[in-house]
Amino acid sequence: MNQLIATQNNEQGEIIVSGRELHEFLEVAERFSKWWERMTGYGFENGLDYTPYQMVHPQNKQELIDYSMKLDMAKELAMIQRTDKGKEARQYFLQVEKAWNSPEMIIKRAMQIQDKKILELENKIQEDKRYTDFGKVVEMSEAAVNIGAFVKIIYDKHGINIGRNKMFDWLRDKGYLIKSGREKNNPKQQFIEQGLFELRPTIISRSEGDVQSHTTLITGKGQVKLTEILLSEFGSRSDLSG
Repeated sequence: MNQLIATQNNEQGEIIVSGRELHEFLEVAERFSKWWERMTGYGFENGLDYTPYQMVHPQNKQELIDYSMKLDMAKELAMIQRTDKGKEARQYFLQVEKAWNSPEMIIKRAMQIQDKKILELENKIQEDKRYTDFGKVVEMSEAAVNIGAFVKIIYDKHGINIGRNKMFDWLRDKGYLIKSGREKNNPKQQFIEQGLFELRPTIISRSEGDVQSHTTLITGKGQVKLTEILLSEFGSRSDLSG
């Protein structure tokens, strides 16, 4: 079937037609905006029968308003014209509709829907890869580990050999930990609030009296995020200890 007027499919799988293309095919002398206003006066509803959108004219590059209308509306507009071109357009749209509802096209659309679902599933698998690599349980867990334990985890699971001191350097360079002063190696408040770190107080007994110190812990959520960054930056099986 020759394509007299271009048709497309919207996200709902419905056939749609450009208002400007139909106007041009019908050879209407009236300016498009006036014609469209008059046509929509027959009871068609914005958002139900048609949808406005911005387009760029292919020749003068001017931005224009066009309307994507459903096939039923396009058939009615063609019939309203009471011209040979209107009759031709309506017959063409009936052929398009017949072809669209043929068993072959129904099967084709079903296969396209299935392919789309498979693609969405594959994308979700990739999106969730950080969980399958490191474990959803880790992020959901309330358990937090110190830097030394985290270094051992990423070495055992991903072969990233960074070492405890290098890990502290990396966290300071990335801005997660305070670089100097009395609070050196403590996590910054913003990352504690994000749930990536905890700061656990510890008491150190000394001859001159007990002293309170703090231990930086990485939460389950923080372990997942930092592992993801380390893998993207260095890859697995990396030796960064030297």
